[in-house]
Amino acid sequence: MDQAFLDQSFLGLSVLRWGEMLGLWLVIAVVLFLIRRIFFSRLSTLAERTKNRLDSIVAEVLKGTRSFFIILLALYFSVEILLEGAPAIPIILQIVFLGLLFQVGLWGNDLITLSARRYAESNGDEAKARVTAIKAISLFGKLILWSLMMLLALDNFGIDITALVAGLGIGSIAIALAVQNILQDILAYISIIFDQPFVYGDYLVMGDYSGTVEHVGLKTTRIRSLSGEQIVISNSDLLSSRIRNYKSMFERRAQFSVGVTYDTPHEKLQAISGWLREIVEAQEDIRFDRAHLKSFGDFAIIYEVVFYALQPAYAFFMDTQESIYLAIHKRFEEERVEFAFPTQTIHIDSMPKRAE
Repeated sequence: MDQAFLDQSFLGLSVLRWGEMLGLWLVIAVVLFLIRRIFFSRLSTLAERTKNRLDSIVAEVLKGTRSFFIILLALYFSVEILLEGAPAIPIILQIVFLGLLFQVGLWGNDLITLSARRYAESNGDEAKARVTAIKAISLFGKLILWSLMMLLALDNFGIDITALVAGLGIGSIAIALAVQNILQDILAYISIIFDQPFVYGDYLVMGDYSGTVEHVGLKTTRIRSLSGEQIVISNSDLLSSRIRNYKSMFERRAQFSVGVTYDTPHEKLQAISGWLREIVEAQEDIRFDRAHLKSFGDFAIIYEVVFYALQPAYAFFMDTQESIYLAIHKRFEEERVEFAFPTQTIHIDSMPKRAE
């Protein structure tokens, strides 16, 4: 090859120097590709042997290293080794830096996606019920990540991002004020997802409204009432109200009273508390608490019974309560004890006869 051609200068470097740099670039790229293949293969094998989910996620994220990043990394090493003081070096380094930013963005994007996927797989039905929240949080995280990458890229090209950041801040405040109610509902939605005062399928009572949770959205929560209609409540209103969650009960406390007539013999009045205890304790999945003669009413001697249903389902409670009531009726019938009902006795004094 003509020596004069090899000595020609392009961007401050001779053709020969550029050729040496390209050759070294190729060699380094091949070596880096081989290292990536061997290292990631062994890393994946090691991650499969452990039960730790974190190393599996790291292995999958690093496995997503793109080929363009390997090529740019090889370019950087070749430039640092061979080229010194050439005018093209700053431009090449800027390109390498942009490639690094883009690769970091892709790593972060994969990390968010894989973390959300692993969370859904590990939590099963619970995570499936919150799939909307997982997608929303993932999208929000990716938006922040790529916005940061864009700002760093602009700063790398010498663009002053201070004014841009300030403008974005002022614009964000204006938008936040304009959509204040929507943001309140979205923040309430995030609070519902992470704090979990209720989940899908829970039965809630909120003041005059009650029903089963069917859907928790970004702005509203939808509840199916017992009468069949759907109740739509904004998330912020829902969290600001007092909620009674019956689905989260471990057991259900029950209390009832029974009254007998005042002409019941004393020995039977003493025995009634024991009868009531026997009847309640004969039921399955029931924990007896107490049975006492509570008070003397206007027309009845009143006994109070308290027990706990160990299964919180309302249908089970009603079935058990019905069995207890029927058993009490049968026992009182056998013992000839009368239930009291509202009565009133009128005493009339006899008047002396008038003298004729």
